Amino acid sequence: MIRLCAFGYAALLGFVILTGYIPLFIDQNDMIFGLFRRTWYADGLHLVSALWALAAALTSRRASELFFQLFGVFYFADGVLGLLTGSGYLDFGILINGVLNLPLSTRIFANAPHLGLGGVAILIGYLLVPRTRPVHA
Repeated sequence: MIRLCAFGYAALLGFVILTGYIPLFIDQNDMIFGLFRRTWYADGLHLVSALWALAAALTSRRASELFFQLFGVFYFADGVLGLLTGSGYLDFGILINGVLNLPLSTRIFANAPHLGLGGVAILIGYLLVPRTRPVHA
């Protein structure tokens, strides 16, 4: 089950990359959902994350567990920083843009994906994993 979840995350993160190339999701200012500018480093981050999830799923249950535990913390912390400052760290936004004076609603919508992906990964990695770990006789 944990490995299946990792396959799901790989597919979801792959879809995240694709949204930047599907006209339906791009507004007149070339922004994804009106919130995100497509950048090579954001695409790279999502691609590396998708490949990490896929590699973990293909490797073992333990690799998948570790993926969810680490990925969850990294992405959730990025979302929290983005919510507080308007810039995350995984895409180097805090280094490139510094603290941004954005409306709270923009910060919420812009960081909801990392809070959600990271939060669910934390739940999988720290709550679901122990409950589904096989018991050895």
